[in-house]
Parts: sequence; C-alpha cells; structure tokens
Amino acid sequence: MEMLSSNDGLNIILALLISWSCSILGVFLMLRKMVMVGDAITHSVLPGVVIAYLMGSGGENYIVLLGAAFFGVLTTVIIDFLFRKLKLQEDASIGLTFTWLFAVGVVLIAFFSDGNADIDQECVLFGELGLSFMDKIIWNGYVLGTKSIWMIGPMFLLILILVIKGFKGFQIISFQTDYAASKGIKVNKWHYLLMILVSLVTVLSFESVGAILVVGFLILPPATAYLLSSRLIRIHFISIGLATAGVLIGYLLAQWFDVSISPMIVLTLGFVFFLTFVIKMQNTKHLK
Repeated sequence: MEMLSSNDGLNIILALLISWSCSILGVFLMLRKMVMVGDAITHSVLPGVVIAYLMGSGGENYIVLLGAAFFGVLTTVIIDFLFRKLKLQEDASIGLTFTWLFAVGVVLIAFFSDGNADIDQECVLFGELGLSFMDKIIWNGYVLGTKSIWMIGPMFLLILILVIKGFKGFQIISFQTDYAASKGIKVNKWHYLLMILVSLVTVLSFESVGAILVVGFLILPPATAYLLSSRLIRIHFISIGLATAGVLIGYLLAQWFDVSISPMIVLTLGFVFFLTFVIKMQNTKHLK
C-alpha cells in the first residue's frame, strides 16, 4: 500500500465529519428505539433529492436540502399515521413507507438519469468517497478543502450546537417520552427536529458515502457504545471515538485491499461491534 496522499486526507476528513454527525444523531435514535426509522429516512429522502434536480435546481444545495428535509419529515408522518391511526405494526409501517418511497426515487432516477438528474443508483447506495477530492476549493494556490467538506462541516457544527443547547430536551424524549408530554414539553418539536437533522445529514452524505455507510454510521457506533456504557454523555463520546477508529482503519484497509471504501468502513464497524459483544459476554460469564 502506498503512503496516503493529500487527496486521501481530504477523503478521510469528509468521512470523519459525516461519521461524527451520524453518530451523535444515531445515539438518540437508538435510545428511542427508532434506528429503523433512521434507516427509513436515509432511503426515503431519495425522491426529494431527485425531484429537486428535476425542478431544474442543477443540484443547488438549498433546494436539494429542502427536498430531503421535506421527505424525511414526510416519512416520519406517514409511519406515525400508519402505526397510530391505522394500527399497523410499527415494523410493517416502517418497511412499507421507506421501501415505497425509495422505489419511487429509484424509478425517477431510471426515467430521468439521462436528462437533468446527475445521479444514479450506485452513487446513492455506495457513494463516491474515493472521488470526493475532485471538488477541491483552491485559493491563492492553497487547498481550503472540498465543496463536500464545506457542506457537511457546517452541518456537523449545527448538530453539535443544537445537541449541546437542547441536550435536556433530546435526553428526556429519549428516556421518558410520556413523562415529558405530561409535563407540557413539546415532544413533537424535538422529535421532528431530530428527523430533520437526520434527513439533512443523509442527503449531504449521499454523493460521498451513499446510503449504506450513512445507515452504518447511524447504527453501529451508537450500538457498540451502548454495550460499553449506560450514561448518555459517555455513550456519545464512545460512539464518536468508535466512528473515528472505524473510518481510519476501514479507509486504510480499503486502500490495502483495493476495494470500495464505504463497505469496508461498515465492515470494520460491524467487526468492532461483534468483537465488543463477544468480549462483554465473556466478562459476564466470568462474573457469574
């Protein structure tokens, strides 16, 4: 394996920003037993992205983000309607909603991929992390990053600020939703804020890492962290640390074996989870 180049450095920075954003949000999704809703959102925002392109936005960021946020919230509304109003099982509600919306997006891509929509199914699933350095921003001969980094970077800071400022709100709806509602706390406000943030991170990550790695970041680091601690703040820090390690190790392994980067990062995170699980089970047996 050759030494990592400056382009690899830019790719790693981008993957880290995405992993940190997803890991923070994924902790709350996991504690609220809504991880599969997060998975649904990562797939069902696709029609919003495609429609934004078809509207002639040319990929204008704010229009694509609006389209994604709308369909992300719409997904949550549809799932709630099917589950609470029509009394459909929750897992069935989730599966029905995201598969149908994702299929709509894929069909739209198939029809219009030769026209205005400069995206395809493979990009949506696996991303193009290895090519993300192609949109470098250069000023006076200095590389200031890439367009992708400058898009996801502010998003990460926004998530960080909102989570720090609203930590108690996110915490109480994660553990005591009914209690929060009885105390007059606007549960729906925090719920939909979380869904919007997940939607925005998802669409910002599509082109770079694809839906598969976004789902991996939302689920695997938080789940592994939950095996190691029961304190919310500690779970967040462990989740971010695991995501960081997964990106660095997975990227290096992908370069070593000359394979796709995103799946290798997910594979690494999955291996860490199962290794942590086995070690914890062994320790539990010894304690007995």
